[in-house]
Amino acid sequence: MKHPYLTNDHEIFRRSLRKFLEKEAYPFYDQWEEERMIPRSFWEKMGEQGYLCPDIDEEYGGSEVDWGFAVVINEELERVGSGLVGVGLHNDIVVPYITAYGTDEQKKRWLPKCTTGEIITAIAMTEPGTGSDLANIQTTAILDGDHYILNGQKTFITNGIQSDLIVVACKTDPKANPKHKGVSLLVVERDTPGFSRGRKLNKVGLHCQDTAELIFEDCRVPKENLLGEEGKGFLYLMEKLQQERLLVAIAAQTASEVMLKQTIEYVKSREAFGKPVSKFQNTQFKIVEMATEIEMGRAFLDQLIAEHIEGKDVVTKVSMAKWKLTDSARKIAAECMQLHGGYGYMEEYEIARRFRDIPVASIYAGTNEIMKTIIAKNLGL
Repeated sequence: MKHPYLTNDHEIFRRSLRKFLEKEAYPFYDQWEEERMIPRSFWEKMGEQGYLCPDIDEEYGGSEVDWGFAVVINEELERVGSGLVGVGLHNDIVVPYITAYGTDEQKKRWLPKCTTGEIITAIAMTEPGTGSDLANIQTTAILDGDHYILNGQKTFITNGIQSDLIVVACKTDPKANPKHKGVSLLVVERDTPGFSRGRKLNKVGLHCQDTAELIFEDCRVPKENLLGEEGKGFLYLMEKLQQERLLVAIAAQTASEVMLKQTIEYVKSREAFGKPVSKFQNTQFKIVEMATEIEMGRAFLDQLIAEHIEGKDVVTKVSMAKWKLTDSARKIAAECMQLHGGYGYMEEYEIARRFRDIPVASIYAGTNEIMKTIIAKNLGL
């Protein structure tokens, strides 16, 4: 059967990327976890090989390839480890805001360096007191002559420490009614006066992924750094959050596939009561249940990705995929750890890391409860 979106070119690309990661990522991943950081040199190597922002226009350093290549990149990075999520965020979440809403001048200024790894990007939505309720963000940006004066705090920001360019959701009209019409997007550059970084956050999992607090105190942002139009930031966020949620679903599905494969290998090699653990009926039933769940998830996800690439309205299905596949991955992580027995709780076995890393997928990019609310609304409930 013909694959919904992958071609032979995608598979050749996958083999090349996997070979690159086997040399530049797999051998160092445990070290990155211990150091709580992915080195910039890895980003630069990704850029050299064309693995950063490959879908953008050639004039800005991209290859103008279809989004199927982005899917391959995100799957292969997840196979290495969930801590590489920041690369996907850069490629397929933040940079698309610039390509979609940026001016020609902004694109020429920022995009070429985004493709080389010289610029690492982040997006700052969440605040200490505001998570999924983006219309109620408190960060303000008031125009003063040629600059916006930005004040506020952001937290849980992926790539927060290393980022050179941050798309910040803020209120340019704090008195707007309804509130969401006061939201705009400003691009803040690394050395902007009044911008500082708070704590590098110590997370349960995703240890090598730098997550931080960002602080803006009378931060003077040139008005030329407004992304799109004033007051349309909330609309832009809603448009782009769908691809972000799809990326989370892709990562969760890939993680589930990796965990099952590793667990099957383990139960075949581990013996108990004189025979491999894989020969016990309980083990077989657990493996079969997970394999079936994963196979059905993959079928739904692949068709959904194909529809997204075609430009179809997939808001409801993306919300379904995001909550279901992340919820499934969390359960699979627990089952796989159980089948590893005591060794599953040891750090030298990858399932321990996967068990730590996967739960946050049901929280970020909009909690699974928010996903169910969206689905219910779109079903007319």
